[in-house]
Amino acid sequence: AILAVNSTFRARTFSTATAVLTLVVDSSGNPTMIKVTQSLGSGLDEKAIEAVRQWRFEAGTKDGKPVAVQMTAEVSFHLYK
Repeated sequence: AILAVNSTFRARTFSTATAVLTLVVDSSGNPTMIKVTQSLGSGLDEKAIEAVRQWRFEAGTKDGKPVAVQMTAEVSFHLYK
């Protein structure tokens, strides 16, 4: 466990959990078709999807033209105890 100090200066421990998502970045750089491939449960999968929906990417290119690309993204959470 890693120690962290919160605003009241009490030491707290936290663990890290990571959700893995597969998505398609469309030719405009927007994430689409987001699916959870490694689930965390407890509502964290939905929060990971919400976060990724806000991300913007540089579109992939083929022959100099923007194209959709499939990718994997990891979203990590620090879970405080």
